[in-house]
Amino acid sequence: MSREFEQLLMQARACRICEANLPLGPRPVLQMAPEARILIIGQAPGLKVHQTGIPWNDPSGDTLRRWLELSREQFYDPQLVAIMPMGFCYPGKGKSGDLPPRPECAPAWHQQLLNVLPNIELTLLIGQYAQRYYLGKRYKTLTETVRNWQEFAPSQLPLPHPSPRNRYWLTKNPWFEAEELPALRERVHQVLAASSAQHQAPS
Repeated sequence: MSREFEQLLMQARACRICEANLPLGPRPVLQMAPEARILIIGQAPGLKVHQTGIPWNDPSGDTLRRWLELSREQFYDPQLVAIMPMGFCYPGKGKSGDLPPRPECAPAWHQQLLNVLPNIELTLLIGQYAQRYYLGKRYKTLTETVRNWQEFAPSQLPLPHPSPRNRYWLTKNPWFEAEELPALRERVHQVLAASSAQHQAPS
């Protein structure tokens, strides 16, 4: 791991940009290594993730790992999976669920971190904030964006948030589990197989 990468990651984890707006104080939660092949860009850590410092360490993460057909060992291997949310810290509670991710993080950090992640082959854009930031306003709603996932494949895939709160959405949109999930899993397996083959190849 290069000194440049280590220093940048340390700086991001020490970020205090929006400290005054965080009810529980800053605790940026990131996972990455230069070798990572899959990048997950979600919303922001929830309370449990803030408390443990482990990304996606909650029921939403359980569902996401099931969607991806990844074990916890694979998911938490930074040489395979990088995790860089739109907001690095827990934003606090709103009237219905957590508040939106703080808007300062992505402009301040994302491009700098992407510059030191040269091996990303698949980026998962989870939720409306990541999709709006990276895909623009081509579609008005998350449902329309996710429904048109083939436009962004194979390098990017928009996904709904795997929160238990989204069970109704999944029930209402059965095409997601019938059509996109199999394609997502196949793409994940392709990326991991290529990574494994490269690591096993003689130097």
